[in-house]
Amino acid sequence: MSKNHKKKQQEFNDEIIPHLDSLYNFGLRLTSDPSDSEDLVQDTIVKAFRFFDSYEKGTNAKAWLFRILKNSFINNYRKNLKKPQQVDYDEVSSFYENIRAERTDTSDLEHLIFRDLMDDNFSKALAKLPEDFRTVVLLCDVDGFTYEEISNMLDVPIGTIRSRLHRGRNLLKTELYEYAKKRGYTDD
Repeated sequence: MSKNHKKKQQEFNDEIIPHLDSLYNFGLRLTSDPSDSEDLVQDTIVKAFRFFDSYEKGTNAKAWLFRILKNSFINNYRKNLKKPQQVDYDEVSSFYENIRAERTDTSDLEHLIFRDLMDDNFSKALAKLPEDFRTVVLLCDVDGFTYEEISNMLDVPIGTIRSRLHRGRNLLKTELYEYAKKRGYTDD
């Protein structure tokens, strides 16, 4: 192994390895299958290493990796998806806490809706979001990326990101409200 190759390998490890868990979790949310997520992460790492010379050291490696992963998913995996999206309890809980932190008009209804709602019905509500909306909601509200980072990852204008996030949150809110009505949490 040449000296330059060793240096590249070390720099790659320093910049990229800390983000493997986040990559896997994002891949799992996109594919809803652990094996597919591992394949997607491996594909991402191979591409990241191949194009590491084009990466600007010291910039946001996580956002760069997420963009590669998302592009790999679009190119290789979307057509193979057969199962509905699955969401685990920790993800839903984290998602809810992020949404709730941004809200100022918390109501008793909202408290009732979310008190015992971390179940399959909430997962189904999130899964019903169209992929573009779900992806932006997950990247922003679960993974904490900024609008600019998401825009760069998805190669979509910031205005479109804001629009998808707003629409995705509203669709999720509508789904949860319908669920709350069915469960008798509202007076309607």
